Amino acid sequence: MRRSIALICLTFLVALAAFIGAEFLQLGRKAPDLAPAGERATRIEVDKAARQLKLLRGNETLAVYNVSLGSAPIGQKSREGDGRTPEGTYSIEFKNERSRFHLALRISYPSSDDRKSAQQLGVSPGRDIMIHGLPNGLGWLNRLHLRRDWTDGCIAVTNTEMHEIWRLVSTGTPIEIRP
Repeated sequence: MRRSIALICLTFLVALAAFIGAEFLQLGRKAPDLAPAGERATRIEVDKAARQLKLLRGNETLAVYNVSLGSAPIGQKSREGDGRTPEGTYSIEFKNERSRFHLALRISYPSSDDRKSAQQLGVSPGRDIMIHGLPNGLGWLNRLHLRRDWTDGCIAVTNTEMHEIWRLVSTGTPIEIRP
């Protein structure tokens, strides 16, 4: 009897490790195809206080997602490592399907104003601010990630939500991040 229970537990642990390992290594990951132009978002709005990201086409709201932000979300990002999510108007400049997070859309932070402000402080403004899914291998956390702000300044959603966003957002899409 003990041997059977041990075998079942071992089988479960091996299967779990294989699942997490496959997700971590991005085995079989295929980024979703971009939706037809008439279905795509024409802009993105992020409300940091409400912890929400909206995809819009004109004045029509396509989708609303709850998000996690940087670990110190209040205020404008001023330097690398401050844990803040930037505020202002940017655009989506690159889509990374092989990110260490489940798919990622790079935001065009820092702007020239952001660089200038950081230079006046004598610091680096930081870079690689993204909208992304969960860290590879941790997709099983799903909505549990919303319990606290945990990114380095990025905007995080579930992996399923990231698939939807990926389909509806093309490079060049403007994004406004509000306090």
